Amino acid sequence: MDTRFLGIADLVEAPSVAVVVDVMRAFTVAAWAFAQGAEKIVLAESLDEALALKARHPDWVALKDGPPAPGFDAVNSPGLLRSIDLGGRTVVQKTTAGTVGALAVKEAPLVLCASFVVAEATARLLRTRKSDSVTFVVTGDDGQADEDLACAQYIARRATEAGTDAAEFLRRAAESRAAAELAEGVRQGVHPDDVALCLEVDRFPFAMVATLEGSLMVLRPRAMPSLTDEDPV
Repeated sequence: MDTRFLGIADLVEAPSVAVVVDVMRAFTVAAWAFAQGAEKIVLAESLDEALALKARHPDWVALKDGPPAPGFDAVNSPGLLRSIDLGGRTVVQKTTAGTVGALAVKEAPLVLCASFVVAEATARLLRTRKSDSVTFVVTGDDGQADEDLACAQYIARRATEAGTDAAEFLRRAAESRAAAELAEGVRQGVHPDDVALCLEVDRFPFAMVATLEGSLMVLRPRAMPSLTDEDPV
């Protein structure tokens, strides 16, 4: 499998397969939203679009980065989101990096959104698809976020070597600037458990696939068979 690791600004054309990685915290939060029962997540282009969608659909749940704000129901924190019942609900998500990265590759035939909590399921989907070429979009810090690069490299390795150990990749993420900022309270809208929750490798048994539905980029979970149900790699 030919792999490329690019920042959002480095994308010059839509890849055939894109894996958009945001560990801390957009796509850890998205996975938790699905675990809490959300049906789908609409990835908003801007805060204004998120609020407009919420105004048109009052039952939708709008969330954003940073502190709580008028019009938004939740913040981009897995520790805070895990106590919210989202059964059957639609979530509208706008973040500074993850949603931007997904929208940057919206024309790609296959877009996966990923973090450590769905790493193996994402790798399994890539194996199932037998993808020849995969572009990993490293969304944080203009493509330099080591937690995102570590996760991307781990998923890429798992896609071809199912027995790859996560320990070194998780260590890099734990020592990243994003982890330090979350732990030290530099970022707002944070729960004390956020870093630990972002580093729970393979917490959930589904991948997350984003597709254009009309004018909206919509993220949905896709359950993957357990490792014992597939052929050895």
